[in-house]
Amino acid sequence: MRLKTLLAAGALSALAFAPGLAIAKTLVVGVPDNLTGLDPTNVNDTLSQTAMRTVYQGLFGFDRDMKLVPVLAESYEANPEATEFVIHLRKGVKFHDGTDFNANAVKVSLERLANPDNKLSRRSLISMLDRVDVVDDSTVKIVLKTPFGALINTLAHPAVVIMSPAALEKYGKDIARNPVGTGAFKFKRWAADTFEVEKNEHYWKPGWPKVDGVVMRSVPENGSRFAMLQAGEVQYVTLFPPELVPVAEKLPNIEVVKRPSIVGWYAAMNTTKKPFTDPRVRQALNYAVDKAAYCKVVENGYCTPLQSPMPELLGFFEPQKPYTFDVAKAKALLAEAGYPNGFETEIFALNNTNQIRAMQFLQQQLAQVGVKLTVTPLEAGVAAQRIWSVQKPEDATVQMQLTGWSSSTGDADWALRPLLWGKGFPPALFNVAYYKNDQVDADFEGALMTADPAKRGAFYADAQKRIWEDAPWIFLGASQLITAQSKALSGVYMLPDRGFVVETAEFK
Repeated sequence: MRLKTLLAAGALSALAFAPGLAIAKTLVVGVPDNLTGLDPTNVNDTLSQTAMRTVYQGLFGFDRDMKLVPVLAESYEANPEATEFVIHLRKGVKFHDGTDFNANAVKVSLERLANPDNKLSRRSLISMLDRVDVVDDSTVKIVLKTPFGALINTLAHPAVVIMSPAALEKYGKDIARNPVGTGAFKFKRWAADTFEVEKNEHYWKPGWPKVDGVVMRSVPENGSRFAMLQAGEVQYVTLFPPELVPVAEKLPNIEVVKRPSIVGWYAAMNTTKKPFTDPRVRQALNYAVDKAAYCKVVENGYCTPLQSPMPELLGFFEPQKPYTFDVAKAKALLAEAGYPNGFETEIFALNNTNQIRAMQFLQQQLAQVGVKLTVTPLEAGVAAQRIWSVQKPEDATVQMQLTGWSSSTGDADWALRPLLWGKGFPPALFNVAYYKNDQVDADFEGALMTADPAKRGAFYADAQKRIWEDAPWIFLGASQLITAQSKALSGVYMLPDRGFVVETAEFK
């Protein structure tokens, strides 16, 4: 056995700008979309999981550079086959309902997530789990059905949280409206566009949190979020609009922060529906879109074109031969596939400013090759319903979807497999392109069967090459993450996967 010990590393903010007045005690965050639910094991968007990280915690997590850190765990041991993991737990931690965090809570939460009968959308993260054995109150042994070298990183995913067993027993499926965890904040209320938590007075980290609560307000329109920041109605704006950066940087009371990300943007094409059944059509659309122009027009230059199905900051990244902007080649491929005059199709995405702009950009680009693209912006819940209510691929109404994805485990497995595995069609996973390539599937499955980095890298290199050639997506760009905040605020930051941390928020 090898031991690996990880060392842990309301009032408006406008009042803070006025001399002699009290500093705000509640942090208000402006976000572009609505939350879709409060059970992190059963939601599919980073924003909802980020909100729930205020209430829930996992065994492990990530620091601001996506390096693994212990949270409710202190250390772990793994056997060489990567099938058994002994995890030593933090002592003296309590859930918000006053019950103890212990090994039984870990067993209940992980086995609940892995149980297929519960039909939780994030089950695939630990579907290889066989059982969790309680060794003693502060030690568990996780036993897997098959080797999985990425387990510890996967346990740091924001969906893999530890819930109060007492709350699970009390609320059952209604836990999705009554979250009870060990986090820095306790759940207070959730409405369609407002999520609110309050300070956990008995938090296990001494001295934290330093704010009385956090409110997340959904404001899809970019200019409105910025105006609210200027007015002091919010003190932190996440996914700040890139076109407003030059203006914000001139304001004395606002700080703009730019960070690299592992967020890749793409337009999925439903490969089971014509004309997207033909790879020549899909390749043609990649040649028809100027990726450098996408980064300039949609992201205001805070972006780099994708060079692979996954962003380059992730491990096992392998750059591919670019789809250069070539309208003539795109037209020739379309003609060869039987569409010399193009075709009509639809794309949908969320109804925030940036995604609408991206869809409109694609509409203009594809018009050059005769493709008439209908743009459909949808509220987050409606978009989720359109994808996740479908049980069989033939019933899917998706033609194209614009979206972004980040590997919140920091590992290549979660960057590719959920989106492009032939066994990952909704509602099982996120393969909205309904893409299937037997050799790619074998690569994904082979990489899961070994903890050897060299072997895993070879599998992922082959998968990236094949996916790139098959082109189930229009590969767009990896965006920088931009936030803006009151200069009176510190301790809030974005992670490279678009999540953000408010636990260490503090007003100066």
